[in-house]
Parts: sequence; structure tokens; C-alpha cells
Amino acid sequence: MARIVLLGSHSSSLIGFRGRLIERMVSEGHEVIGCAPGRDERVEKGLERIGARYLPVKLNRTSLSPAADLATMIDLYGLFRRLRPDALFSYTIKPVVYGSFAARLAGVPGIYSMITGLGYAFMGTTWKQRVLNAVVKPLYRAALRLNRGVFFQNEDDANLFVELGLVSRNKVTLTGGSGVDLDHYPVEPLPIPPPRFLMCGRILVEKGVREYIEAAGTLKRRYPGAQFDYLGPFDVDNPAGVSEAQLNAWNRDGQVRFHGPATDVRPFFRACSVFVLPSYREGTPRTVLEAAAMGRPVITTDGPGGCRQTVRPGETGFLVPVKDSEALARAMERFIVQPELIGKMGAAGRRYMEEKFDVRKVNKTILDAMRPRAYPSRAREPR
Repeated sequence: MARIVLLGSHSSSLIGFRGRLIERMVSEGHEVIGCAPGRDERVEKGLERIGARYLPVKLNRTSLSPAADLATMIDLYGLFRRLRPDALFSYTIKPVVYGSFAARLAGVPGIYSMITGLGYAFMGTTWKQRVLNAVVKPLYRAALRLNRGVFFQNEDDANLFVELGLVSRNKVTLTGGSGVDLDHYPVEPLPIPPPRFLMCGRILVEKGVREYIEAAGTLKRRYPGAQFDYLGPFDVDNPAGVSEAQLNAWNRDGQVRFHGPATDVRPFFRACSVFVLPSYREGTPRTVLEAAAMGRPVITTDGPGGCRQTVRPGETGFLVPVKDSEALARAMERFIVQPELIGKMGAAGRRYMEEKFDVRKVNKTILDAMRPRAYPSRAREPR
């Protein structure tokens, strides 16, 4: 039995994205501790139900303060010294970087990271992004050097990190994203016409929200009965976030209905006909996997990253160029004028999820990559 710490930047991700992985670890006899910023009673109880526990940590995911990041690393070091884990599994940039540094200083024998996407620092060419990129790359290089293994959700991101010298090829393991729980996201009957399109994610420019709004406006003028929805939170702290004034203007325009965040996305997937994600770049978008698992065709982007691996073009949905609202509108229009494609492609999408993205297969890949490297047994301090 090993003591394993999972470290993320959002407490909810421990249940939403890593819950089945934690269940698998617990079922194999491991002691699992989930860590993220802030107290979260729902997450604490959720982890308790599956045999794990939750400990909050000091971590500000958007702060650019070196002093705050140093405080994060010191706090993590103290936590790891107390817990004496056998392994650390981190995901998202700050947990990966500062978690790896702190774990090495604390003598954690098994350090593993998952790169779930490139993030803001890799996504553009503004002066702020160039500065951040210049800072982030050496931090990643130093942190990942301390890792026994690094998991990537798509081949493009893995190749980029190897080409930039941020990670050695022999440490890389590819996964099917975070996988999708096929039991939790069952196939659902399609809604009655007219077609209803749904986009889901934080309201960020890089998610393609502007392109979705523009495409919806174009189609609404041609097909007044078509419906367009957006599910997701307004992210005021993210530098790529849409301004509140812009969001209010879109709401007044009324072409797209904004629903805000939801703790359970399944009712929204159930109510939609087609799922749309025109993101500029993703690790592997979880929402696409969930929508496809429920039998919905998908329109997403054919750019670098993990979006394009989630669709078999012409079979389970369509791929469109990044930042091209006209191409997006044409792809969406296909489902309006040929509604028979919705059921056909939705069924094919479910089969594709079963074949490649089943969370049980993904978790097996992760644990198989960690398992051959046996952890030295160590006397631990009391919990």
C-alpha cells in the first residue's frame, strides 16, 4: 500500500476530473489524500465517500506574485514533510511546478505530473504572454526534471514539451485525456426539433466564445427557430476572460442564452442536440467527451492540442479551423439542414468514447505507468 497525494488548483476537480482515478487507487489498497486551495465541504464529503480525504493548501492559481508562490512552496513542503507520501500526482501548472519542487525537498520518492493543457502563457503573443512564457518554460523544465513520469493528454502537447527541452521523451506517457465515466454519462434520447446547440466552459476568449456568438448570430438570422446555449462561469480572475461589459452586451443581444455554472452538466447535455467547442487549444476537453458519451455529435477545432483527437470528422462530428466563425457556422448549419446527421453521428460518437476514452482505460494507463517503479517503504509520522 502506498500513500498518494493528488494536488490540483481547484478543489472541485478532485471529484469532477480525478474522482474515478482516486476510486481506483483506493480500491487497490492505497491511502489517498486530495489537496487543493480552500475548504470545500462538498469535496471533503465526496472524497470521504470513496475512501479518501481532503486537505486544503495555500495556492493562488492566478497570482503572479513571487512572494505568494514562495509561500505556496513552503506550505507544500511542510505538508509533504508531515504526510510523508510515497507519491505525488499533480496537475495544472502551479501544482506541477511548486508541488514538484516541494516534494523533492521533502524527500517524496515518486513525483508524477499531468499536463492538462498549455494554459494562458502558451496561448498568445501579447507582451504579457511572452513574458509569462519566458518565465514558465524554465520553471517547467526544472520541475519536470524531478518527475519520474509525466502524463500528457494529447500528442501535440507532449511533442512541444519535448522539442522545447522541458521534458525527456522517456518520461512521457499519453492518456486519453482524463477519460469519461460512461456509466455517469449514459446515452440519452435526442430532444425534439428545432436543433439546440450548446457550448460549455469558462467564458474565455481562448475557449472560442466570440466565434460561437458570431456563428450563432449568423444562424439565428437564417433559422429563427434554432437555439443556442452557453453553460459556464464568468472567470473574472483569468487574463483571457471576457469583460463583464461584453458579457452583458451579449446577454442583451439575446442570440445566445447564458446559463452560468452548473454542478451537474448532464441535464444541459440531455437538452441539447449538438455540442460545440471552438477552443483555440485544449489538453483533451472533458466536456466534449461527456457530450459524446451521451450521444451528441460534436463540432470542435482542428488545431494543435487535444480537440481534434476527440472527433472522427464526418463520422462523429465536424472539425473547423481555429478562430473561424464562418466555418463554425457552416458546420452548425449542416445539422440544421440535415437533422438526420444528429442521431447518426451521436451514436458513432458514443462508440468512439467506449473505444478510446473510457475512464477505466485511462486510469489503468496512469497506474500502470506508476506501478512498475516500486516506492521504497518508509516509516511514516502519524496522520
